[in-house]
Amino acid sequence: MLSVKAIGEKINRRATYLGRDIGHAFNLHEQFFKNARGSRILVYHGLCERDHTRFNPIFLTKSIFEEHLKLYQKYCNVISLDDYYIGNFSDSKFNICLTFDDGYANNYKYVLPLLRKYKMPATFFITAIRHAGYDILWNDFLNIVSKYGPKNIWYKFDQYYKGRYGHYISAATGISLVEKLRAAGFDKKAEMIEMLHQLAQFKSNIAEEDYWLQMTEAQIKALSKSPLVTIGAHGYYHNDLSMISLPDAQHELAFTKQYLENIIQKPVNSFAFPYGSYTTDVIKVAKELGYTQLLATDFHDKNDEADATLRERFTVNPFISPLNQLYATIARRYE
Repeated sequence: MLSVKAIGEKINRRATYLGRDIGHAFNLHEQFFKNARGSRILVYHGLCERDHTRFNPIFLTKSIFEEHLKLYQKYCNVISLDDYYIGNFSDSKFNICLTFDDGYANNYKYVLPLLRKYKMPATFFITAIRHAGYDILWNDFLNIVSKYGPKNIWYKFDQYYKGRYGHYISAATGISLVEKLRAAGFDKKAEMIEMLHQLAQFKSNIAEEDYWLQMTEAQIKALSKSPLVTIGAHGYYHNDLSMISLPDAQHELAFTKQYLENIIQKPVNSFAFPYGSYTTDVIKVAKELGYTQLLATDFHDKNDEADATLRERFTVNPFISPLNQLYATIARRYE
């Protein structure tokens, strides 16, 4: 249950966001956006037609994403990841770099046409999960199972119940199944998919494909042919590279690069860490393998700011309006 303080903070946030949206209708924030300077790399994930939080809190609807692009067109200078790294910024507008994680087929279906419409570049960070024989990421599978599955399940001699946000929580340890598996190698995740697939026969529902389906190799190749698109790597299995062994992390970094380069016939020099998580050793290995652009969510150490290969990114919030998202992006914080 939320505390009185937390409830008050939530009400204040909503009032702030609402007030800003109302104020924009009267051009109260026009000068803030026009006078904004600086730069930010944004992280998007998937797009869908409707019900964007049906299975996870990282999707946007296609229409809302287009509203983002309209605001960027009006107030910002949208640049490629390469331009961001070399500092090819506008001095008269706020600079935005668009990135998409996870390699969803909906990126090819919805994002690419909108990039063409607004003539904006973007980088897509894609896993090699298709090469491993899967068309869904392990965490998306577990999210869907958690949505459709029963209130209680038994998994590997442990009972799990649905917690506050619908995630399965261990009755014995209080640790969620997703948290437990995030710290494991893909063999454990593949085992989970095999054991729990009967709980969610979702693949027969074509209407829900936008929420989970990964791009095919043909779609990745077609996407890469657009002059607006850069392809980057996002791990072989979408494992947290800071939680698996260094040899396994090295394998993921190397073989994802090889897999994508074989498809697109272009160098893949950028890597976005799954979950934004990394270690010093993982960074070292990535550089040795030829990655020159490494994307995190937040730096783990102040010294990382001086690393020419590392950049931070700002994750888009699907629960606020496009106007408030742009405001937060410029301010570099959410309320």
